[in-house]
Amino acid sequence: MTFSPFAKRSLYAALGIVALAAVGWWLLPKTGSSANRYTTEAIERGNITQVVSANGTLNPVTLVSVGSQVSGIVKRIHADFNDHVRAGQVLLELDPALNEAQVQQTAASVESARAALELAQLNEARMRGLYAQEYATKLELDTAVQALKAAKAQLALAQAQAMRDRTNLSYTEIRSPVSGVVVSRQIDVGQTVAASFQAPVLFQIAQDLSKMQINSSFAEADIGGIRSGQPASFTVDAFPGRQFSGKVRQVRLNPTTLQNVVTYNVVIDVANPDNLLLPGMTAYVGVVTAERSEVLKVPNAALRFRPENGERPKKDGAPKKGLPPQPGTLRGSLYVLEAGKLKQVPLLLGASDSKYSEIVKGELKAGDAVVVEDTQSGKSADSKAPAPPIRLQ
Repeated sequence: MTFSPFAKRSLYAALGIVALAAVGWWLLPKTGSSANRYTTEAIERGNITQVVSANGTLNPVTLVSVGSQVSGIVKRIHADFNDHVRAGQVLLELDPALNEAQVQQTAASVESARAALELAQLNEARMRGLYAQEYATKLELDTAVQALKAAKAQLALAQAQAMRDRTNLSYTEIRSPVSGVVVSRQIDVGQTVAASFQAPVLFQIAQDLSKMQINSSFAEADIGGIRSGQPASFTVDAFPGRQFSGKVRQVRLNPTTLQNVVTYNVVIDVANPDNLLLPGMTAYVGVVTAERSEVLKVPNAALRFRPENGERPKKDGAPKKGLPPQPGTLRGSLYVLEAGKLKQVPLLLGASDSKYSEIVKGELKAGDAVVVEDTQSGKSADSKAPAPPIRLQ
């Protein structure tokens, strides 16, 4: 097969164009602009709300445990779960037979002691008359006086024992010390209540379920920013998508250490006017520890970005050692593009939320583009280890 001279020239020209295109395509990754390699995001001004989170449990503000000071068999129960009770209302009755018998026994002891006292009084009066007439010695008179005092003491002892037994008899009726709602009943009819060493818990009564509290455990790394009076919000599994509000009442100073992790109990007051929140619910709590308005903020992805091993940031003079820290700040750094090369910029960072951090000090302004991803490596800043949390002091 033969070609005309014109066809040959056209074929050679086409092959040359294809070769040049292949060479250009091969050289493109090496000579392409670095600006196309990195994804950037602009710094802007806005608001930042810093929140620390933990789990907790909803509890009544006042939860009274009702026990028994005497032992006995449960005879009747007058209150059950969820019942509203009044202060002084009978909740439970124990079998009073043994206590009634004890009351009768001590009542007889009182009568015996009273009779002995009357006899001692007669003897003492008689002995005084005989002593006045010198028919009795001083020793005999003193003995009669001592016997009278002993008889009085025995009567007082018997009366005290009788009062104790009458009080124990009254304790066979377990009464509510407060008005509220019964949230727990731990006894049934026929069971024996044994109060030998400690008062067993029979009922638990929540005084007011319209006011609840959350007992939450915050890590020691977060506790420094929590103060009484700070606003808090929380959710519960029972009402997905609904957010409730509260306020920090107390940071308790008693730490809990579990597997070398130190936590502190933070008590949060919660209003519950509709009684939607129930004791024992798990609350997912967030406490607002800092709020900033119209501050310069940088994406957290830019703070997490670090160049690959083969990429060397641009050096302009002395190495960057970071800015001197200030109270309530942390050192940080990010990267910007300058003449197609990476340049590291040190910063002082303040409040932080899930997406942005406050720039307290640094050579950046609103609108500056910062690097958040290296598209050539295929790794974004979000795939790396998260940035350290910002703590305010």
